[in-house]
Amino acid sequence: MATREFAENGLDGARVDEIAEKTRTSKRMIYYYFESKEGLYKAVLENVYREIRTREADLGLERLPPERALRKLVESTVEYDDSRPHLFRLVAIENINYGRHVQGSSSIQTNNASATEILSDILRRGAEAGVFRKDINPTDLHMVISALSLFRVSNRYTFGTIFGTDFSDPAVRRRHRKMIGDIVMRYVAPQ
Repeated sequence: MATREFAENGLDGARVDEIAEKTRTSKRMIYYYFESKEGLYKAVLENVYREIRTREADLGLERLPPERALRKLVESTVEYDDSRPHLFRLVAIENINYGRHVQGSSSIQTNNASATEILSDILRRGAEAGVFRKDINPTDLHMVISALSLFRVSNRYTFGTIFGTDFSDPAVRRRHRKMIGDIVMRYVAPQ
């Protein structure tokens, strides 16, 4: 409930009273465990990022050939982001706040190191097999995957209305998932 409250109303607009009521606890207990509304917000962010990284670790990408591993990572990221629009909203709110709470959380920074570690492994294996270029920065590739995937979430209403595209249509989502996968695979391919 706290995740939804912060995603819907932002840090400043979220109400601890509302969170307490929806979670059937007291405001006092929330402050006891998290010390402040900002402490609860930081815990929500930590949990969201932990969920993302856990999902990636659970994909078993290290057991797949590099091309299949990368495509699976990209396509599962599109599906994951699409099914959790609150993720984008929380990230956008944190960016509005200049990343203040992410900077103050060592667990977010520690947990998110795995994003580039996973990509580094896939890219290394692909370069060794001759199917990927050797000059790809894993952080840059992570940014590209995130940007393409999150665009569908962050712009679903405006882009969808302006161009008449229903991003929630399963056929559109499948087409976009494949297209984003194709873009990434072409980018990493040897030149």
